[in-house]
Amino acid sequence: MDYFPIFLSVNQRKVTVIGGGEVACRKVDLLRKADASITVVSPKLHNHLAALVNNGHIDWKNKSYEKGDLEGAYQVWATTDIPALNHQVHKDATDLGIWINVVDDKEYCDFITPSMIDRSPIQVAVSSGGASPVLVRYLREKLETQLPHNLSLLAGYAGEQRERIKETYSTVDERRKFWELFFRHPAVEQAKTKEELECVFVELLQSKHAPQAALYLIETGTDTEMLTLKALRLMQQAEFVLYPGKVGSLEGADDAFVDLCRRDADREPYSEESLKTQVQQLLDEGLRVCVLAPKPEAANSLQPLIKAFNGLYVPSL
Repeated sequence: MDYFPIFLSVNQRKVTVIGGGEVACRKVDLLRKADASITVVSPKLHNHLAALVNNGHIDWKNKSYEKGDLEGAYQVWATTDIPALNHQVHKDATDLGIWINVVDDKEYCDFITPSMIDRSPIQVAVSSGGASPVLVRYLREKLETQLPHNLSLLAGYAGEQRERIKETYSTVDERRKFWELFFRHPAVEQAKTKEELECVFVELLQSKHAPQAALYLIETGTDTEMLTLKALRLMQQAEFVLYPGKVGSLEGADDAFVDLCRRDADREPYSEESLKTQVQQLLDEGLRVCVLAPKPEAANSLQPLIKAFNGLYVPSL
């Protein structure tokens, strides 16, 4: 991983932008969406930025850059078309311990900005680490077509129900399973108003689905792209992941297939001898268990496990 992904709050924090041209315009517009307190340092100013200054949306220092202009800044952007000046700003910011981004100069960036899909409060960010901006734009276009446009509505409504749902379900696992049922409900996927969401919410609360243990045997191989959509969905639902390896060891824990499972799921290696006992214990705890198994093993020796626990076997493509 070349960069650690992070969402950073700049709300009402001072962000200094060095340069007042078109590049600065793009960065300032993005920072304004995050409610940053923006100061632009430049002897010249683009008309768009001048309008923002006149309307009181940003501050402007009508001068050439000096190191003192960085005082008190939480974050710095160097956007001028003079590489030597940008590099000087980078050196000054580094000396002061301030994060800096020198636009289009990856070697002089403490952080980079990804391509974003904004369905606030839901945000999706995609980055190639600067390797292929065109590929990132292509991926963003594909994601835009897949993500429902009512995500903002869903996120806002769900956030308002946090205390209400706790009155019915006392544990995190119970609440998680409720929300999984809620978000997958056909009426929720098509909802355009909070009233529509409320009807489904009340219906599910009144039915009060009990948490159910489940076993999924996912057939893997050498290529993660051979996993079916059903397999990926179940891997994301499981609370516990068992993968081939020596019990008591972390071997295999960074396997590509394990990485595709739910991020907060517990995970543990298994051997053929220990697997049945492990599965029994986890199912007795009411957990949804995902067992990852290579093709020959899944198709042969582990099939009796599915029959024994009435589980679901999902072959790869």
